[in-house]
Amino acid sequence: MGKQGKKRVVLKIGTGTLTKGTGAISRGKLEDIGRQIVKLSDEYEFIIVSSGAIAVAKQFVDLEGTGKDINVKQALAAIGQPHLMRIIQESFRELKLLTAQCLISYTDIEHQQSKENIVNTINVLLENNYIPIINENDTVATEEIKFGDNDKLAALTAVLLAVDLLVMATNTYGLYNNDPNDPSSSHDLTTISEITNIEAILSTLPDTKSLQGSGGIKSKMQAAAIAQNAGIETWLVNGFEDDFLLKAIANTVEFTKVC
Repeated sequence: MGKQGKKRVVLKIGTGTLTKGTGAISRGKLEDIGRQIVKLSDEYEFIIVSSGAIAVAKQFVDLEGTGKDINVKQALAAIGQPHLMRIIQESFRELKLLTAQCLISYTDIEHQQSKENIVNTINVLLENNYIPIINENDTVATEEIKFGDNDKLAALTAVLLAVDLLVMATNTYGLYNNDPNDPSSSHDLTTISEITNIEAILSTLPDTKSLQGSGGIKSKMQAAAIAQNAGIETWLVNGFEDDFLLKAIANTVEFTKVC
């Protein structure tokens, strides 16, 4: 529970959601997210875990080297992160929302002093009505200690901050009963509304990744398992929808709840 009894939420926004499936950050989607935060501000406070730095950089530069090379990705992240924050700040400022950048590496989560520093800093930001925008510190991470995607980072952040809810915005209406990439099952897709035995589900999921990001449905369910082990509920919602948070809270749209 956060300031003045508000529910504390970690909202994870992936590259696919931020770009609405294109190659560029969607200011319209950021405005949609900001408007929802404003409407929910009496009852909820938000910590955003945001991807997108590498996608932003690719709009400006084409670095030499192999695209999957970790050093190229780190360099792209270093170029893109300031631009990403500028776009978020500009979009949110129009709604009178204040933001602050927080870059975290895996080693920060492992060390007690670093964990305390993260919690204290974020608590001060929230108390002063700043929305922390968290991303992995890709510039200093190495392939061995990298989170791999921000799904796990979001879950670890949620546990560290003892939040009330983890919301993961994706490009589906949660977890389906069949594989949406299988043409033979596309006519029979329904959303699984609630999951309690997450380990049984994980063993059946493919390792597919999203087009723009580095995650996928299995990655999100693995993150949900981390949160579940800490007693934190996770929602998998379709971030492509306008007002996806408001609709999920009002239960007027299909989504998956892991509890």
